[in-house]
Amino acid sequence: MASLQDVHHAAAAPAVELSDVVATLGGYPALAGVDLTVGRGEVVALRGPNGAGKTTVLRVCAGLCGIARGAGRVLGLDLVDERAAVRERVGLIGHRNGLYGDLTVAENVRFWGATVGATTREIGSAMAAMAVDGRLADVQVRSLSAGQRRRTALAVLMVRRAELWLLDEPHSGLDATGRDELDLVLRLAADAGATIVVASHEIDRVAALASRTVTIESGRVAEDR
Repeated sequence: MASLQDVHHAAAAPAVELSDVVATLGGYPALAGVDLTVGRGEVVALRGPNGAGKTTVLRVCAGLCGIARGAGRVLGLDLVDERAAVRERVGLIGHRNGLYGDLTVAENVRFWGATVGATTREIGSAMAAMAVDGRLADVQVRSLSAGQRRRTALAVLMVRRAELWLLDEPHSGLDATGRDELDLVLRLAADAGATIVVASHEIDRVAALASRTVTIESGRVAEDR
């Protein structure tokens, strides 16, 4: 059983700590020695060309991609020995939203909420915060717009009590209204204290929300400011 000191240390630890992390995909080094620290409550933008390693950074932080060399911790958990525990506490939204198209918005949020024992009130609050309650609640996900699906996925992150939000090109496929809606959602989440790491080519938009912008090039951090 963890001691009170261990619990306090985990709570005080940065959300992300990567030290000289190397990760391979199909034998190719997708990350070639990344050093990155993200504090609790920070909003960090990742920028860089296609293939630079931004998505792999997010997948490593989500516990979905193993580390070949180096060390990493997320929310105080080791990314080598405790990847399953990491996956339970973070949320990753990529090009797929992780939703069931044949279920309604409410059914999707309730399903994922049940995995963590979320209350009816928590489910309702998450849906209201992401503006997918009311008439949208009973609409099948396959019938939603891209922006509405993205908001539903973010409601799932909230109801799952995700402590770290990892977003991969969240504005992709959205029209101007959807982009503005997503910006508002991220501002609300940041104001509520969420830790958010966003990989995006829409860097001007994301930089307006972020406290830092980290540039990834050739699998390494080229700039952090």
